[in-house]
Amino acid sequence: MDTLQYLGQGFGVALSPNNLITALAGTTIGTIVGLLPGLGPINGVALLIPVAFALGLPPDTALILLAAVYLGCEYGGRISSILLNIPGEASAVMTTLDGYPLARQGKAGIALSISAWSSFIGGFIATIGVVIFAPLLASWAVSFGPAEYFMLMIFAVVCLAGMAGDKPVKTGVAVLIGLLLSCVGIDANSGVYRFTFGALGLSDGIQFVVLVLGLFSISEILTLLERTEHGQTALKASGRMLFNVKEGASVFATNIRSGVMGFVFGILPGAGATLASAMSYMTEKRLAGKEGRFGNGDLRGLAAPETANSASACGSMVPMLTLGIPGSGTTAVMMGALTLYNITPGPLLFQNQPDLVWGLIASLFIANIILIVMNVPMIKIFTRILSVPNWTLVPAIAIITSIGVYAVHATTFDLFLMIGIGVFGYILRKLDFPLSGVLLGFILGGLMESNLRRALSISNGDLSVLWSSPISQALWALVVLIALLPFWRAWRAKRRAPALQPDV
Repeated sequence: MDTLQYLGQGFGVALSPNNLITALAGTTIGTIVGLLPGLGPINGVALLIPVAFALGLPPDTALILLAAVYLGCEYGGRISSILLNIPGEASAVMTTLDGYPLARQGKAGIALSISAWSSFIGGFIATIGVVIFAPLLASWAVSFGPAEYFMLMIFAVVCLAGMAGDKPVKTGVAVLIGLLLSCVGIDANSGVYRFTFGALGLSDGIQFVVLVLGLFSISEILTLLERTEHGQTALKASGRMLFNVKEGASVFATNIRSGVMGFVFGILPGAGATLASAMSYMTEKRLAGKEGRFGNGDLRGLAAPETANSASACGSMVPMLTLGIPGSGTTAVMMGALTLYNITPGPLLFQNQPDLVWGLIASLFIANIILIVMNVPMIKIFTRILSVPNWTLVPAIAIITSIGVYAVHATTFDLFLMIGIGVFGYILRKLDFPLSGVLLGFILGGLMESNLRRALSISNGDLSVLWSSPISQALWALVVLIALLPFWRAWRAKRRAPALQPDV
C-alpha cells in the first residue's frame, strides 16, 4: 500500500504540465537521436545535460527529460536497423538479424509496428518490476562480483553458438575476430601498446562507433551499390503498416519472456541492453527450434531483442536509484547530471527525496505511452526511406555515417579506419560470416578482460576465484552444458540417420 501511495505521488509529479511537456520533448528528441547511426542514448543524454542545467530545470524535470531521451533512443534505434540494416547502437545489432529481412520482404510497416509494440511491452514490464522488486533485485545484483561477471560474459560468448544455425564454425571465428579487435590499444594496467602497429590513432583502441558503422553501414553501402549495378532499385513496403492480431499473438509469449529477461539483465551493473538483447534472441531461437525462421524474417526474432532493449533500459534505473551504481553507460551519465544538483543516488534517495524517485518511475510509464502513440502513426513516414532510390540513399548514408564517426575524435584517421573495416565487413558478408558475432565479440571482449583482471587482482592471482562462488559454479555448469549440446545433437542425428534409410 505504501508503494502504491508513493507511486500515486509520483504520477502527480510526472503529470504536471511542465513535466508532461518535458517528457514529450524528450521522447521526440530521443527518437530522432536513436534514428541517426553513431549517436545513441549516451550521446543524446550527454548533449542535453548542459541544456537542462542552463535552462534552470528543477531536478525532477531534468531527470524526467533525460529518462525520456533514453527510452526514445531505444525506440529510435530500431528504425535504421530495420530499414537500412544499420544499427544505431550496440543493443540494436540483434534487431537487424530479422528486422532487415522483413523489410526486404516488403513487410517494413509490420516490422516497425511490432517492434514498437514490443518496446512498449518491454518498458511496461520493466517499469512494473522497478516498482515492485527494486530493493530486492538491487541487493541480488550486488552479489555479482568481477568473477561472476567474467563467467557471465563467457556464458554469453558460448551462447553465441545459438545464433549460428548451420554455421557454428563461422560464428565462432567471427566472435574470435571481435575478441581480437577488442584487445587493440593501450593496456590499461601495464601501458603496453597492443596491436597498434605504430599507429597513434589506435592507441585508444577501436571506437565502437567506428566499428559498428564500418561493419554495417559501409558494408551495406557496398552491398547497395552491388545490387544497383545489377539493376535492383529501392525496396517497396507492403500496404499494411500495422501487425494483425495473429501476428501479435505469435510474439506475445516472446514479449513476456524477453521483458523479464531484459529487466533482470538491466539491473546487473555493466550487463546492459546489448547482452540482454543477445541473450533474449538466442533464447527464443533455441525455443523455436527447427520451426523458427530466425535470420530470415521471423517476427519472434525481431520482438525478442526490442522487448529486451526497452526492459533493460528501465531496469538499469534500479541500481542507479537504490545503490548509486550505474546500470549502464547512459545511467552513468544521468548520475553525473544528478551530481550537478548536489543529489547523491543511493538507498537514502527513496527516503530523502521520494517525489524525485517516484516521479521518475511514473514518468517511465508515461514516456512509454507517449512513444507508442507517437511512433505508430509515423510508421508510414519511416517506411518511405525504402522508396528512396539507391543513388540518393547511398550518399545520404555515407554522409550521416561520416559525421557520426568524425564526431567521436574529430580525426580523419577514424574515417579511413571505418572504410577499411567496412571493406573487411563486406568480405565477411560475401563469405557468409555473421557480422553480429564480430560486434558482440568486440563488446564482450572488453568486459571480459576488465572483470578477469579485477577478479585476479582481488584473489592475488588465484584462479580458483573463478569457480569459488555458487553463482560462478552455476554459470560454469551452463557453459559446459551449452558447449556440449551441439555434439549431442550431432550424435543424436547420426544415430537417427540409419533408421531413416530405406531397407534395400
